[in-house]
Amino acid sequence: MSDTVESRDHDTFLSPVPNRVRDEKSLSALWEHSRLQCGRLLLRWARDPATLIQALIYPALTLVMFRIVLGDSITAVTGQSSIFGTVPMIVLVGAMFGSVVSAVGLRGERDSGLLGRFYTLPIHRSAGLVGRMMAETTRVFVTSLVIFAAGVAMGFRFTQGIGASLLIFVVPLVFGLGFAMMVTVLATVPGRIPLVELVSIICTMLMFFNSGFVPVMAYPTWLQPIVANQPMSCAIDTMRALAIGGPVAEPFVKTLAWSFGTVAVFLVPAIRGYRRAAQDG
Repeated sequence: MSDTVESRDHDTFLSPVPNRVRDEKSLSALWEHSRLQCGRLLLRWARDPATLIQALIYPALTLVMFRIVLGDSITAVTGQSSIFGTVPMIVLVGAMFGSVVSAVGLRGERDSGLLGRFYTLPIHRSAGLVGRMMAETTRVFVTSLVIFAAGVAMGFRFTQGIGASLLIFVVPLVFGLGFAMMVTVLATVPGRIPLVELVSIICTMLMFFNSGFVPVMAYPTWLQPIVANQPMSCAIDTMRALAIGGPVAEPFVKTLAWSFGTVAVFLVPAIRGYRRAAQDG
């Protein structure tokens, strides 16, 4: 009788048998673990006021200010409503400044040892970085929805059909992926580089020297080729053409080249930096 009780008590405290066993290096494990990391980050960002301010509130207020201060002047010079350049520009600004807050959070996870604790778990080694890129893409998409909705309230319109209207949301996703990869590398660099200040300078330079801020012809002649071909201008020109018509192929190809080129340059440093940050933590 006592043996039966002991056996029953022993079985009570046994761990349940897992019904989904995956090799931690398999593609299925990569997808599952990346999805969980993505969900963790999205939940944390949704609860973080700094992220909401930088990714949503700041871009929306910037859009309103640009519309009030420069809207009529640009429209008078170009004969075209400035809203079709300002809205795409602010969508990209939201993507960039959101990445800055995300990078600060990544550095905090490194310093607190959270990345190190994740590294000791039986999860796919690439899940942390892949999940972060998934979360960044989701954040950029949500930001784009909010800014385009605000733009529509101010006069922005999608005039080129459903296909172009859907493709216009792809542009900031591609742009944001490349920028997020670069910022991730900076966030995992050993030491205490002034991350926020450095990336903010980059964002500010791009924001004030692009074809969405003012027309390219308004810049000095020697600066016009640089402004016309910098990554933000290419993405803005693509979104403007998808909204109201115009050449799409050239600026879109340039946008893809800039974004995928940035990913290609920073992918290996991001992988190595993320692994080093996790091991050091």
